[in-house]
Amino acid sequence: MPHHRSALATGDGPAPGEVWLVGAGPGDPGLLTLRAAEALRRADLVLHDALPGRAVLRLVRAGATILAVGKRKGAAPLNQAAINKRLVEGARAGQRVVRLKGGDPFIFGRGGEEALALSAAGIPWQVVPGVSAGAAAPAAAGIPLTHRGVASAVTFVTGHDESGSLPESVDWAALARTGGTIAGFMALSRLDEIALRLLAGGLAPETPVAVVAQATLPGQAVLHSTLGACTLEARRAALPTPALVIIGQVVGLAAQLLPAVAAPGRRAAG
Repeated sequence: MPHHRSALATGDGPAPGEVWLVGAGPGDPGLLTLRAAEALRRADLVLHDALPGRAVLRLVRAGATILAVGKRKGAAPLNQAAINKRLVEGARAGQRVVRLKGGDPFIFGRGGEEALALSAAGIPWQVVPGVSAGAAAPAAAGIPLTHRGVASAVTFVTGHDESGSLPESVDWAALARTGGTIAGFMALSRLDEIALRLLAGGLAPETPVAVVAQATLPGQAVLHSTLGACTLEARRAALPTPALVIIGQVVGLAAQLLPAVAAPGRRAAG
């Protein structure tokens, strides 16, 4: 039976004793949503990830508490249980709490885990979706994730699990057979293993690959390669992080689309 409840945040910001899970977008502060910006201006407590672009933190009002709790390759000032505990404590103290997460909270952002912890503690929460790097990075590189006659499906996949290893729960051979576009989050450090798994699954070595580093930021760099050569070329390029790996025939469209785009401040590698 359909219901009419919504988890989407409404209003200008969290109420006292409430937590908002807010997407910070891919890094460019211009891609922050209006609701996210207003929530930051009204928050008493902001717990934020290791954000690709920290400019959004300038929107937090003076006097608010800002805590960095971001993870980089498994390392974090606070583990997930401690983050959950801090969110609950802040809300129970009557604070307006914002949990600021890179991209979108519910796409490889552990937003679901935090929402479950808040619900278990009886803390009201709402979510403010953000522009995911999975959509923004390809767009910034001139790569349409879907294109008629080229790709009718997109798979978002993470390149490593909590321990930093390649997720064993992902059936890479099945992804190779599925076709379409693969967008790999946190995949640069495991690109060699990913390429080997996809090649073993039957994906052709000449399949186009792009690595988009620091997407939407002034230091954005894009490496174009193939599945057979990307491991060595990415290592030689020494690309900065965060980076998104895009695999599929749509990557080749960038060569046709980008010549018509004026993009000052962007540089390309490869």
